[in-house]
Amino acid sequence: MVLTRFLFILFLSLPASSIANEVYTLKFATLVPSDTAWMNEIETWAKDVESKSLGRLKFKIYPGGVMGDEPDVLRKIRSQQLHGAFFTGYGIGRIYSPARVLEMPFLFKNTDESDYVRDRLMPEIEEGFRNNGYELLGWPEVGFIHFFSKKPIRSLDELKSTRIWMWQGDPLGEAFSTAAGISHIPLSIIDVYTQLTSSHGSIDTVFNSPFGALAMQWHTKLKYASNIHFTNAIGGLVVSNRFFNKLPDDLKQLLKTSGHAISKRINTISRNDNQKSIELLKQSGIKFVWNWDEKEEKEMLILRDKAAEILSKSNYIPDMHFHKARQILLEIKSK
Repeated sequence: MVLTRFLFILFLSLPASSIANEVYTLKFATLVPSDTAWMNEIETWAKDVESKSLGRLKFKIYPGGVMGDEPDVLRKIRSQQLHGAFFTGYGIGRIYSPARVLEMPFLFKNTDESDYVRDRLMPEIEEGFRNNGYELLGWPEVGFIHFFSKKPIRSLDELKSTRIWMWQGDPLGEAFSTAAGISHIPLSIIDVYTQLTSSHGSIDTVFNSPFGALAMQWHTKLKYASNIHFTNAIGGLVVSNRFFNKLPDDLKQLLKTSGHAISKRINTISRNDNQKSIELLKQSGIKFVWNWDEKEEKEMLILRDKAAEILSKSNYIPDMHFHKARQILLEIKSK
């Protein structure tokens, strides 16, 4: 009892600064390559947080997939080797899969539609992350996704004849492949470039945003891209609740506010860079082919709905989420 009182008095006698100045290091991973506009923004975010926190909150960033594919990163977050990451929809689906309703193929024709639906679903998505052990700091999208291939693809039948990469263990991609009757080659994203480079590589077709294809150098091994895009790929800045909840309230607020702001900046850059990247890809020799006619569009929407049924049955994206997203989408179309 005497010892307890002594320790309590000793604690009260410590200068407030020695308690308040505890330093927290956020170990943060991403697939985004170094020396890209997106990576520069993430590094700017880290410096800004460190400055505004007076050095109390620092980042240690692992770019370019050095910590492995997104499932590897999630495992390292759970084991506390890492604390957070910039995830694409693939990783997001392993945290709160209903959020990937925003990635359903052929759901949005432009960013006005995707922004409108996302903003109205975001409170529910943030709660879903929190209930599963993570805090969602921001939502930087990857951008509209195109097919890239070694031989021209001008129809769904020609797509079926390719050796197309699928992110290994991705339920959304698998559902659409099943609905469309497409055979795919499951690989980690870390292995894609190697397989495209090898003369005996297992794949000849991939999908990515135009900027992503350039940044990851996939375009150097490919010759064609699709004019059509089949989804607006999502992304998220995420930190584990285990790390986030131990922060003082002011640092929590700083991380949330700054994460939201940097996501908006990345979105603006992403949309500009993806448009510029299309022109750069054309200049590098990539030929853009495959424009839909009305019949093909209807066929794709039917396949999309079949994929939604598969995802609903597995409870990966319950039907109520798909229905809600479509109802919100009708609001903006009616305006």
